[in-house]
Amino acid sequence: MQITVYSASSGQVPQTYIKAAHELGRLIALGGHTLVNGAGRTGLMGACADACLANGGKAVGVIPQFMIDQGWQHTGMTRLEVTPNMHRRKELMAEMSDACIALPGGVGTFEELLEIITWKQLGLYLKPIVVLNTGGYYDPLLQQLQRAVDEQFMRSQHAAIWQVAATQVGAQVCCHVSRFPNTSHGLTLHQFMSAKFKHLLSAYLACIHTFAHHS
Repeated sequence: MQITVYSASSGQVPQTYIKAAHELGRLIALGGHTLVNGAGRTGLMGACADACLANGGKAVGVIPQFMIDQGWQHTGMTRLEVTPNMHRRKELMAEMSDACIALPGGVGTFEELLEIITWKQLGLYLKPIVVLNTGGYYDPLLQQLQRAVDEQFMRSQHAAIWQVAATQVGAQVCCHVSRFPNTSHGLTLHQFMSAKFKHLLSAYLACIHTFAHHS
């Protein structure tokens, strides 16, 4: 799997968030997956990539040329994909992904998350979207999205577009389990899950609010 991770590049955030990003990167590597992110060298973005690479994983960075000109890129990525602008950056990160996970971040991360949710609502993106809600960071945004559903600015079925996980392991399980209904050939869940992820099924309970807000 190629997992696109949206996250902050700020290095001034509390260490709780940095540690969560580091742990997600480690788990992506140990799961045999490839990290795709915005190629920033600092903050949660850099921590996730550093941990993935340190644990033998692959990390692909997607970054616009103007950010390279500013020297903002992570220089240790397995591969850099350079884009002409921000629009193509987001498009390519979506094209490359088998799932998206949003870590805490600022307006750039909010934009990425809300745009990919919009694309899925419109049928332009059909893969799992997981919000990793470290420390309840996304609670206000999730409440606002639920209000949009409650007041019929969004259809109730669109609340199923995203899932929410409390832990890094939970986020990975959500990515795998939510892919299962789209598999073909009559595979059972046991057959679909790779051996290295079957042991994570017990961690599914760590996915707080998963499907809860649309059950």
